[in-house]
Amino acid sequence: MAEFEPVPDQNDAGDQIEAEMLVVGGGIAGMTAAIETAEIGKKVILVERNPSLGGRVVAMSQYFPKLCPPTCGMEINLRRMRSNPNVRVLTLAEVEKVSGSAGNYEVQIRLKPRYVNHKCTCCGECEKVCEIERDNDFNYGLDKTKAIYLPHLMAYPHRYVIDPKYAGDDRMKKCVEACEYGAIELDMQARTITVNVGAIVWATGWKPYDATKLDNLGFGRYPNVITNVMMERYASENGPTQGKIVRPSDGKDITKIGFVQCAGSRDENHLPYCSAVCCLASMKQATYVRERYPDAEIHLFYIDVRSPGRMEDFYTKVQKDEKFFFHRGKVGKITPGSDNNVILEAENTLTGEKTKMEVDLAVLATGMVPNTAEEPPPLDTALDEFGFIAPDGATGIIGAGVAMRPVDVSMTVQDATGAALKAMNAATRS
Repeated sequence: MAEFEPVPDQNDAGDQIEAEMLVVGGGIAGMTAAIETAEIGKKVILVERNPSLGGRVVAMSQYFPKLCPPTCGMEINLRRMRSNPNVRVLTLAEVEKVSGSAGNYEVQIRLKPRYVNHKCTCCGECEKVCEIERDNDFNYGLDKTKAIYLPHLMAYPHRYVIDPKYAGDDRMKKCVEACEYGAIELDMQARTITVNVGAIVWATGWKPYDATKLDNLGFGRYPNVITNVMMERYASENGPTQGKIVRPSDGKDITKIGFVQCAGSRDENHLPYCSAVCCLASMKQATYVRERYPDAEIHLFYIDVRSPGRMEDFYTKVQKDEKFFFHRGKVGKITPGSDNNVILEAENTLTGEKTKMEVDLAVLATGMVPNTAEEPPPLDTALDEFGFIAPDGATGIIGAGVAMRPVDVSMTVQDATGAALKAMNAATRS
């Protein structure tokens, strides 16, 4: 086998490589599992289907418990990864087939073309001449990028990528001509490699529940109804509005905002379970608004507030804010108001009193759906009734992070560390 070294460009990977562990999913859980494994001297391959690492966390404005931007934690992880020769990174990569058992897996991985090779310096000249625009999926479609783009400021590998829908467009030839380093290869092809590993950690993360399924809440019909993940991007300095939280309909400042908890969650017609982190996430997002708009009112509608452990202190703190109002009752309907405002209708579950409130902006706290629910892990790995990997459904593949259950960033890191150790132990015993 060739010398094992970090490979930020999948096109440099050989047709067959070996390692002690394969980690599937390059979010915070997968990165943690890979790094912890590498730092005990084991070789690990980290596979991510997107063009760069980071997952959902890198798209946040801030995260608990320190309320710091993801750049701080991500930069530490990337530095640890870059300096460790035991980590091999494959982006735009998907697992196609797994055979074998713990201690001896053979995995086929499909590597999709990036159309930009390792010579890229991120000078941006290709982007300047590109005539094609696409929806920016990193910002949940809230703005546009060019067809050749850098996924985000902290992208790893820090390299441009071309949207595959446009790689064959003749207009992309201008980008080739603009690149003085010969980094753009529009004829780059997909390929499949084989990986032999002793253990597999499945850390494929989550996606927000599809708010368009919530007909009663108006998402997609009323421009000033957004989701909690979109709110994170509005509040981020590298987001579509450079951190200015405004109404999508007209760009006006916020004076009154409503947070709608359990949007689809704890509902047998949608998500029957609680995602655990949504209450605190909405309170965190309320602090974004209060920092930028000291006179703005915050109204949070809830079934009951869940703030486990030390997070209770944060709940207590925001309760003291004279501009922050809690309303017991799940919002059952959102209707149009005046001047593109929206009206929230809820019923207090204790008193039966009905509330109607008009706000500038409504934020739906949609729940966390594990990606394993739609794309199960291989080898008949057992899932629970909600699509999470069952903790006792051992097939040798070890789940980590939100693939197992809804958890916050801090708990995800702890869980991923444990998953790495569990996987290595299982491989050693086999």
